[in-house]
Amino acid sequence: MEIEKLLTTKEVAEYLDIAISTLMEYRVNRIGPVYIKLGQLVRYRKEDVDAWLKIKENRETREDPEKLKSF
Repeated sequence: MEIEKLLTTKEVAEYLDIAISTLMEYRVNRIGPVYIKLGQLVRYRKEDVDAWLKIKENRETREDPEKLKSF
């Protein structure tokens, strides 16, 4: 059985290219990726972060390339 590496808040913020405070705000407001609490530690699974990103995709422009031609 392989144990997956859990990501820290700093690692996830770097991965998403956002400030740590922004990620913390997302967590407090329950609008960010799923996280795990281990005592006082907060950790993330990369697959949960990627799933959250997928949900956040802007499908409107992705599904209609014609909309991009006006730029």
